[in-house]
Amino acid sequence: MDQLFDWQLTLDLLGEDFVRDALLAGLVLGVLAGVLGPLVVSRNMAFAVHGTAELSFTGGAAALLLGIGIGYGAIAGAVIAALILGLLSRRNADHDSLIGVLLAFGLGLGVLLLWFYRGRATNKFGLLFGQVINVNSVSLVQMAVCTVLVLGVLALLYRPLLFASVDPEVALARGVRVRVLTPVFAVLVGIATALGVQTVGALLVLSLMVTPAAAACRITASPLRATVLAVIFAVVSAVGGIVLSLAPGAPISSFVTTISFLIFLVCWTISVLRGRPRRLSRATAAPEVRQPALR
Repeated sequence: MDQLFDWQLTLDLLGEDFVRDALLAGLVLGVLAGVLGPLVVSRNMAFAVHGTAELSFTGGAAALLLGIGIGYGAIAGAVIAALILGLLSRRNADHDSLIGVLLAFGLGLGVLLLWFYRGRATNKFGLLFGQVINVNSVSLVQMAVCTVLVLGVLALLYRPLLFASVDPEVALARGVRVRVLTPVFAVLVGIATALGVQTVGALLVLSLMVTPAAAACRITASPLRATVLAVIFAVVSAVGGIVLSLAPGAPISSFVTTISFLIFLVCWTISVLRGRPRRLSRATAAPEVRQPALR
């Protein structure tokens, strides 16, 4: 217990290069998760994120076994899962079943691949629960490039995506190509989830991709305010979790999930005291959608 709260050791470790890389990764990941999170919550994709994370874990395990970059394998696995979910799940009745199938398959295959791997146990453990040493300068550059790509695509599609997320039936009637946007957004979420797996681990990546956004959506219906709050909550959770994990050398995910849950608990309490549950409003999305550009 004393080691868990050894602040002097924590301060000493903050000067190490690998810790600075991890903190930068947490900052980048927090921004990305916070921007995507409110859309994920409004589209009820929390379970899809979990299923995508399992295929990302499988891809990372395959890359580890083959001796190539874990990040590339994780992204490949997540994109494949996202495309399957986005293209094949046309009916709501099929959605949860398909995710459950992918989740079980991905986790089972990933465990088998890790069993074949004879390298360091910390590499296996890090894929599941996250480790500070998983982040280096190479993975940081990869993360930055992917983040710029995802945010760039999201900036181009944000209005129709928001409209299709909060009111898909009206968006479809207004000419928004919902069926095209769905797999595109799924791929963006898949890339972000894969980056989260490298830092937080596959099993608890929801603590960054969903919990901060869910907390923000409890206290505001404004998409802009929800996004800003989600970014703040996700960055605090990611960076704070990394800092707290330094002294004991414990998995990052344990602390990230605790911080994000406490933030959600505070926001949930505020929403209960207000007596008004919040839901993202389409008022800021619908008026700006121009049909000719989306047909």
